[in-house]
Amino acid sequence: MSIYVVVDQLEKVFPLANGQEYIALKGINLEIKKGEFISLIGHSGCGKSTLLNMIAGLDLPTDGLVTLEGQPIREPGPERMVVFQNYSLLPWLTVRENIALAVEEVFGHLPKQEQNNIVEEHIDMVGLRPHADKQPHMLSGGQKQRVSIARALAIRPKLLLLDEPFGALDALTRGNLQEQLMEICEEHEVTAVMVTHDVDEAVLLSDRIVMLTNGPGSKIGQILEVDIPRPRKRMEVVNHPSYYSLRSEIIYFLNQQKRIKKLRARKTVAIARHGLEKVNLEIGFIPLTACAPLAIAKEKGFFAKHGLDEVHLVRESSWRGISDGIAAGYLDAAQMPSGMPLWMTLGGHENRPIPVVTSLTMTRNGNAITLCRRFLDQGIYTLADFKKYLLNSPEKIHRMGMVHPSSMHNLLLRYWLAAGGIDPDRDVSLKTLPPAQMIVDLQAGSIDGFCVGEPWNLRAAMEGVGFTVATDLEIWPGHPGKVLGVREDWANAYPNTHIALVKALLEAGHYCADPANVEEVRRIVASPDYVSTDVAYIQLGDPNSIACNLDQPMREYAHHLFFGDGVNRPSRTEHLWQMVQMARWGDVPFPRNWLEILERVCRVSVFSTAARELGLLDMKYNRGSIQLFDGSTFNADDPIAYLNSLEIKRDFSIAEVVLESPTRRVA
Repeated sequence: MSIYVVVDQLEKVFPLANGQEYIALKGINLEIKKGEFISLIGHSGCGKSTLLNMIAGLDLPTDGLVTLEGQPIREPGPERMVVFQNYSLLPWLTVRENIALAVEEVFGHLPKQEQNNIVEEHIDMVGLRPHADKQPHMLSGGQKQRVSIARALAIRPKLLLLDEPFGALDALTRGNLQEQLMEICEEHEVTAVMVTHDVDEAVLLSDRIVMLTNGPGSKIGQILEVDIPRPRKRMEVVNHPSYYSLRSEIIYFLNQQKRIKKLRARKTVAIARHGLEKVNLEIGFIPLTACAPLAIAKEKGFFAKHGLDEVHLVRESSWRGISDGIAAGYLDAAQMPSGMPLWMTLGGHENRPIPVVTSLTMTRNGNAITLCRRFLDQGIYTLADFKKYLLNSPEKIHRMGMVHPSSMHNLLLRYWLAAGGIDPDRDVSLKTLPPAQMIVDLQAGSIDGFCVGEPWNLRAAMEGVGFTVATDLEIWPGHPGKVLGVREDWANAYPNTHIALVKALLEAGHYCADPANVEEVRRIVASPDYVSTDVAYIQLGDPNSIACNLDQPMREYAHHLFFGDGVNRPSRTEHLWQMVQMARWGDVPFPRNWLEILERVCRVSVFSTAARELGLLDMKYNRGSIQLFDGSTFNADDPIAYLNSLEIKRDFSIAEVVLESPTRRVA
């Protein structure tokens, strides 16, 4: 398909009564192909209708240009027809006359009979033959909208523009009209742009979905390609494997925009107090058992003890929300999967390096690999059993859930599979899901298993939908789980605040690790502000002596380590292992300057200062190589040789990763 409509650096500014200006849209770039159906979606006030009006020529941009077939759009024209939500029919004219009015205006040079033929053709096209001689007040809402669509299509526009055309209709009428519109657009190769608030409507109708960020200064935040083949049927499209992932992606984007708006409204300039550069912090976390140190630091007053008087804990639904929050700067710090600081630094987030540092490992262990209960019923207890099962069913796609490319869940799951001779990209399909969605998808059968942190493995076992086939104690005991992550420029701008934050979380981790506090910690973590689950699903303390017990009912401890020797100090060797594994699977390039990257990501000096000021002078840490369950040893001597020695891997790249100079950010 050729490029049909071009929106180039579009900007729209509205003057306000007080003499100021409101920037509605800024820097909008979009190319639309001939015959393509595009949906614009976003919260109210994001400029969807403003953009549509400028494509229609009903309004002019302050800056930038819109072209149709290479010709600038400067005014309305019959080659661009708009269908509004309110029908816009002349009440004294019949269905036939409303359509005929448009046809006569555009095709007045044609013989009357030919004009009549066009009108009658479009009355039939939208199924209004029995109502052709009725006036609008005699029609239902759905019938009125059919007249609007017929009138728009009757003048054979090059571009059909729809502004929430089905928003006022009931669900059944809306569904029927959606299918009718799809059929018409496909049959006549109509190019269409539609504004909608309906997520399901966007997925059903669109070839691409353009998502706009909040105003002022709205821009295109993301464009989704809808890979569901046409023709589509409303009741069948939900069965396509991409449907729910596309839907989830849009809902995530919309929810995130809502959260950003609230956080921006709450965000104030840095408040300096108690010798700290900033005491008002927004700290992101995910509802997992591993959020315990953050919850305890807040509830037991460790943040306040170290001068951080105004800490808001921001509950995100997925790790993507964490990375987006840190990248955009509306989170000061966050609980992160241990590989995320490296992943963001190496350009994993939107292909641009964002230097992120970690100065504290908040938890170790706490992850497991769960398979659907049906595998247990078929006698699959081990990795070797699972490999044999996959060999016997090569035609079936087996999907496994993990939470983020940078997470230990992804890296451990991939390592476990590859060690058993299973290619994690070719023999199975890995799917990124929010932790809380894992059990729902396991029950629905859309995934066959997952690797995630507690309490979701324990909960799957207790509810009888899954079983733990391997814990992290079997794969890599003592691996880093969750870390504290902050942007490098933030750490440089607020050094004393950074140390105070590490001190508060170190003390909170110590509190979590004390057996005397286990029941209190469980209650706090299970409460609605944090994981919001039954306290029975929150297990702390020592793991079972048998790491993976197949007795019923399944009971697995969380295995979390929160504090102690070898627990909290960040390890460059461990980060190098994660760097190697992310390069192994093609998530990021392996950096030639890996020593520089490790020194900038691992802020050991901040940890050491915090530990010294807390009087923790005798804390030991792990040195040397890493031993994994398959008998292999990883050390930091020659990571590229190690990469080359791995049998199952992707074609990895080696590149110099150029980072901004670690300058101090202005508060």
